[in-house]
Amino acid sequence: MYAITIPEPGGPEALVWDEVPDPVPAEGEVLVDVVASAVNRADLLQRQGFYNPPPGASPYPGLECAGRVVALGPGTEGSGWSVGDEVCALLSGGGYAEKVAVPVGQLLPVPDGVDLVTAAGLPEVTCTVWSNVFMIAHLRPGETLLAHGGASGIGTMAIQLAKSVGARVAVTAGGPEKLARCAELGADILIDYREQDFVDELKKATDGAGADVILDIVGAKYLDRNVKALAVNGRLAVIGMQGGVKGELNLGALLVKRAAITATSLRGRPLGEKASIVAAVREHVWPLIGAGQVRPIVDRTFPMSDAAQAHRALEVGDHIGKILLTRA
Repeated sequence: MYAITIPEPGGPEALVWDEVPDPVPAEGEVLVDVVASAVNRADLLQRQGFYNPPPGASPYPGLECAGRVVALGPGTEGSGWSVGDEVCALLSGGGYAEKVAVPVGQLLPVPDGVDLVTAAGLPEVTCTVWSNVFMIAHLRPGETLLAHGGASGIGTMAIQLAKSVGARVAVTAGGPEKLARCAELGADILIDYREQDFVDELKKATDGAGADVILDIVGAKYLDRNVKALAVNGRLAVIGMQGGVKGELNLGALLVKRAAITATSLRGRPLGEKASIVAAVREHVWPLIGAGQVRPIVDRTFPMSDAAQAHRALEVGDHIGKILLTRA
């Protein structure tokens, strides 16, 4: 098969479409013929040599895909999946390839009303948002969620899922066009991080209360301000480090607010934990997508062999929603 390889870490030009051995499904895995994948920030880090796949995972980038089951590995005969099934999947790697071996617990059916290519952009964002905002931070109806990067793939999904449970949603994004798209998806409080201070704007909009849950992709740069923006009993869920890894934390402010900070990633979790998250997403999120209440937001697509251009587009940062890679 062909896959995007990284012979040497570097810029987008380090991505090489090359012939590699076909994957062989291990115990509990199925083989999927990949139709499309999606580009995530973690892929950029892997390309630069900063985020290697966990042991035993595919060495190729790509944390999600959509395609068709072409072979069942050992121990999967009674799993409910069959050759020919159209699926999307959460991966530890290997999505930028013509085929990938996937643990059965990380497979999802393609939701009703979603085409196979578009489905490739769903697993990572739905699993990330559901696990952090709902399974860990326990966002409840009537509470306020602040989602940083509201126009990103994660952000656009967070807005929709939070609104689906009756929460109020605040977002930060860069510029009026991105904020307008966030508003179309249901965001109530729109903050241009280039022109406004999100702590001040959030306090104004919530009569000084702040956010009950904050979903943060920035990390260290926002740590102190995120704590200031939290409501009493607030929960800060850190899922990214675009603004650095080391920050100063005022424990006194955290204690006064009786607040909590969590930090998670999906890629390195044990198979059982991933399977539990995927099962929860299938139970709670897939019906919302099937009913049209929640929808995947796709900015543009690139041929998989031209993954370098897709990485450049993500780095520029003018996209709204997901950037996909297709075999066609």
